[in-house]
Amino acid sequence: MEFCKQFNARTQDKAGKVIPVIITVYNDKSFEFITKNPPVAVSLLEITKVKQGSKESNRLKVGNVTWDQIRQVAEAKMPDLNCFTIESAMSMVAGTARSMGLTVTGESPLKKK
Repeated sequence: MEFCKQFNARTQDKAGKVIPVIITVYNDKSFEFITKNPPVAVSLLEITKVKQGSKESNRLKVGNVTWDQIRQVAEAKMPDLNCFTIESAMSMVAGTARSMGLTVTGESPLKKK
């Protein structure tokens, strides 16, 4: 009951969104938890207003996303990702978008090696 109260208090500004949580419970039944940002896939679905990703992402495309939208999602998710630069975060988000059946439109701002 106490967890629900604390969780609702911390996430009241994010009502209706999927929020990952890491919960640590101690022997004396006390606990602490860390809330994360919504998953990249959920953020991309919200931006594109698509209900779900494609079942065949290499053949059937369900929507489009721009590089500006990719940057927006990457900047929001940056603390939870295992990368150090915004370019690598954008690359990860773009890969998720492609695997969901979304087409990334526009000129890629990522460095070519």
